[in-house]
Amino acid sequence: MSDKRMTADDVVARLRSGMTIGIGGWGSRRKPMALIRAILRSDLRDLTIVSYGGADVGLLCAAGRVKKVVFGFVSLDSIPLDPHFRAARQRGEVEVAEYDEGMLMWGLYAAGIRMPFLPTRAGLGSDVMTVNPGLKTVADPYGDEVFAAMPALKLDAALVHMNRADMHGNSQFLGPDLYFDDLMCMAAEDSYVSCEQIVPTEELTADAHPSTLRISRLLVSGVVEAPRGAHFTSCAPDYGRDEAFQRAYVNAAKDPAAWDEFSTVYLTGTEDDYQRAVARFDTQEAMA
Repeated sequence: MSDKRMTADDVVARLRSGMTIGIGGWGSRRKPMALIRAILRSDLRDLTIVSYGGADVGLLCAAGRVKKVVFGFVSLDSIPLDPHFRAARQRGEVEVAEYDEGMLMWGLYAAGIRMPFLPTRAGLGSDVMTVNPGLKTVADPYGDEVFAAMPALKLDAALVHMNRADMHGNSQFLGPDLYFDDLMCMAAEDSYVSCEQIVPTEELTADAHPSTLRISRLLVSGVVEAPRGAHFTSCAPDYGRDEAFQRAYVNAAKDPAAWDEFSTVYLTGTEDDYQRAVARFDTQEAMA
């Protein structure tokens, strides 16, 4: 078995402008933010992003790296809408394909099992069919029902963040929900996993049920050890969402000068620079 360990910058070096990239996690939960920050340090652009979105989508939109977003929602959980994504949509800067959450899952699954589409009742009778005029329906060949035909969402690459992985890419979640990170990896030509900790293979199931080991090394092209790599989203049980920092992110988005300062402090340096700046932020919050 091969050693697939690499750095976040190594991952980004394998990506190309114009790619369709799936980003795992859910809203403001277990997002691969260290990998997103590495993209922000690169010159990648014209990306199509597929995501149950949160600040991952917002940051990429704010940096002008996004051509199109395919999404079920873009939310920060405790704050309903990501401000940068909302602003990008209001300015008409990004193309969008907004699906029912179940349709998005079904599209990833279709790509994962190499099907061109899968039938679903999700979306029928709603404006999803109206705002996505390319969606078609399909008749039940055994009955009279008509279904939405959700097309496969094929990804050039998937980026996900997990709690633990081994150096071969076997990856594990320890929180309450896998979200659809396994489907993101199944739907992608290449999948890259960042994780809180890379451990020996035998440790993955020494203190956790084998069912938590849901992403196989067979799906993974590279694995990156990135402690606190989901910050400021949550990565249960390792840490919760940083609500104070998330509010600072949203407040900074309200004013161009404040956003320039936020970007300078948190987004222009290395990942180590980011984590040190967050530590200073935490200290200031504790003293306030």
